[in-house]
Amino acid sequence: MAEYEAENFLRVSKDIEVYVQSVVSSADIKVAIEGTADVVISSRNLSADEAKDLEEVSISLDGISVVVNPQNNVKELIEKELLAIYQGEIRNWKDVGGDNAPIVVVSREEGSGTRGAFEEITGLEIEKNGKKYTTVYSRAIITDGNGSIKQNIALKKNGIGYISVGSVDDSVKAVSIDGVLPTEKTIKSGLYLISRPFLLFAKGNPSPEAQTFVDFILSSEGQKLVREHDYITVN
Repeated sequence: MAEYEAENFLRVSKDIEVYVQSVVSSADIKVAIEGTADVVISSRNLSADEAKDLEEVSISLDGISVVVNPQNNVKELIEKELLAIYQGEIRNWKDVGGDNAPIVVVSREEGSGTRGAFEEITGLEIEKNGKKYTTVYSRAIITDGNGSIKQNIALKKNGIGYISVGSVDDSVKAVSIDGVLPTEKTIKSGLYLISRPFLLFAKGNPSPEAQTFVDFILSSEGQKLVREHDYITVN
């Protein structure tokens, strides 16, 4: 999304240059703290320590869809079932109303903002002695990006994964969580459990040039681009 915002911003603000570099959310935030970039867009919330150094503003919303293969007859999971599947405690679809078949768990790579948000919201992330740990099933398939998750689920009848709601297409099927599907209405209202904001960070007050870019993203034109790329506007 940042690339499209920058591309359209440059058409109306030709005196300001914008360079977009894409890395995982944890690396983005480190860059912001170091002051290497003027502004950074991330798909996870700041930790308490990170928040001491950065200012943040929400620029869009997103739901994280839990997806299965379209041939899978499971349409709904409750939160406890989803947690147990991702921790490897439920390993067969028959235990959640599906076929008698082993569940293939697919998850994102370490450092992914989507993974961080998913684990934090669902309870897969635990904290011990001031450090955070994942409890994702050790036999889970770990892969990079929404596209790779979709490809894995599309090719594996018994797979389960999670992707940005804007990436859901006919190759996968979204399941409801606690009876709620991820839609614009349920995400904005907070009814859908697994959702998160896309946040823009800056170290202190942005420069005038950077603030111009931020203002563009939050403008009607910038928010139109958010919607066009299947994310949810903040206003």
